[in-house]
Amino acid sequence: MKKKVAFYTLGCKLNFSETSTIARSFVDEGFQRVDFSQKADMYVINTCSVTENADKKFKTIVKQAQKGNPKAFIAAVGCYAQLKPEELVAVDGVDLVLGATEKFKITDYINDLSKNDFGEVHSCEIEEADFYVSSYAIGDRTRAFLKVQDGCDYKCTYCTIPLARGISRSDSLENVLLKAKEIADQNIKEIVLTGVNIGDYGKGEFGNKKHEHTFLDLVKALDDVDGIHRLRISSIEPNLLKNETIDFVAQSKTFVPHFHIPLQSGSDALLKLMKRRYLTQLYTDRIQRIKEVIPNCCIGVDVIVGFPGETEERFLETYHFLNNLDISYLHVFTYSERDNTEAASMEGVVPKDVRNKRSKMLRALSVKKRRAFYESQLGAELEVLFEGENKEGYIHGFTQNYVKVKTPWNPALVNTIHQVRLKDIADDGLVAIDFVDEKIMA
Repeated sequence: MKKKVAFYTLGCKLNFSETSTIARSFVDEGFQRVDFSQKADMYVINTCSVTENADKKFKTIVKQAQKGNPKAFIAAVGCYAQLKPEELVAVDGVDLVLGATEKFKITDYINDLSKNDFGEVHSCEIEEADFYVSSYAIGDRTRAFLKVQDGCDYKCTYCTIPLARGISRSDSLENVLLKAKEIADQNIKEIVLTGVNIGDYGKGEFGNKKHEHTFLDLVKALDDVDGIHRLRISSIEPNLLKNETIDFVAQSKTFVPHFHIPLQSGSDALLKLMKRRYLTQLYTDRIQRIKEVIPNCCIGVDVIVGFPGETEERFLETYHFLNNLDISYLHVFTYSERDNTEAASMEGVVPKDVRNKRSKMLRALSVKKRRAFYESQLGAELEVLFEGENKEGYIHGFTQNYVKVKTPWNPALVNTIHQVRLKDIADDGLVAIDFVDEKIMA
């Protein structure tokens, strides 16, 4: 009988891509991968350290694993495992904690999967996380997350990622193209490029600090890979999203009109306290440039509320800045103090109830922005890539510019691309469609 292993991933797309790679190493060693809800001999939890909630959720997931099999071997990997291994290993039921570099060699650290009286920790100093491990995740049959870069050299005062993942380093251009082709050959229609700071792509490509290639070089090379229908850029810093990249995406064969650009605050005073590498004027310039050359582009924005020093006036500055900006939706993060960051000891702490109130205001603004963007697209003829799940009798999909649509469930539509007309917005906020071309295009 093959030993069974199950995985749970907290956090970002990058974590998902790495979980998939780790899972494939288990399959290569003769394990059978099963769903986390099933009984397994071993459970692997890939952790996140971005917010307090991700920390708390870890204990819940360990209990879930114990419920599935009280005798199962439980391992923790990922960012939280690198930052606070002793905290994780102290959680009842955890047998093994691996840091930033060790996680990719997890099968070397397990023997007979028998439970230990005390958990083991293997965690390097973060300075040793200076080599690159290639990863990609296939979440469903339609989309894959391809890691192109890892680590970060920025020193944002609220962020633990450089402490958890180390210096900025990149996959080689040759290997990225190889992996992209490997994904395309599995009949996956869309690839999402991921990393910690993907605009910094090229740094550390061959183990040195200089850039062998730029992010624009990467984008141009990927555009020529045969068999890829869609390429999507995940989050990219505004100071690293150059006009040349925006202009290339505007006329690209495969890159879709969708950017996700972190802002974090609409107050220049707060951006300086956060040690971000731009001010609001540069951000405004980027949005305007995108809308000039790609008018139907979807633009997502990350924003943090409740950062130390965020007075009511500064919060309203952010609110009005976003309200007046031609963007499509927000990802709102409520600030939570992280150990070993500058912000944790800053003055001007915002009470938690105020943080929550401001978070609700920005989430409501996001709903309004998304609705306005969807309304602006009604009547347009666009291509939709349909996904694989039957949700209450409907199949969902996304247009190139990230409008989420739905139509009555039809299994023949799964992983196909159709030309549709956006008809109207349903009660659940998704867009109903008419098919323009009934023939399956891809």
